[in-house]
Amino acid sequence: MIRKPRKKTEHPESRLQRSCVKWFRLQYPRVLLFAIPNGGDRSPVEAAIMQGEGVERGIPDLCLPRPKASWHGLYLEAKIAPNDLSPDQVEKIALLRAEGYRCEVFYTLDQFMEIVNNYLKLPDYGSTTGENR
Repeated sequence: MIRKPRKKTEHPESRLQRSCVKWFRLQYPRVLLFAIPNGGDRSPVEAAIMQGEGVERGIPDLCLPRPKASWHGLYLEAKIAPNDLSPDQVEKIALLRAEGYRCEVFYTLDQFMEIVNNYLKLPDYGSTTGENR
């Protein structure tokens, strides 16, 4: 049986996100940052299983679960211009913000680095001294 070569699919947002995670893990090896696997092409059965497990459309790509200043944590969404947020993403980001989370959209590695560095420089959540962990 002769197999057809697989068609290469470009995923520029995935490439951006991987670069950001690589930089983050080198810069902050003791700080937790994790991906939330909501996107991607899946079979209908796989999508139904994931939905039953609690996957929600529109949740941002990355979570940094470290409370800082007045926020409970930071959610980050990778986008490649000219892509914009989907209606599901706008809704979920609004819900997360209402619950006390900071949510940011980034389009470049430089933007990601600036957002993360500035966030992690903030005083710890509830701190009156401004000292970080």
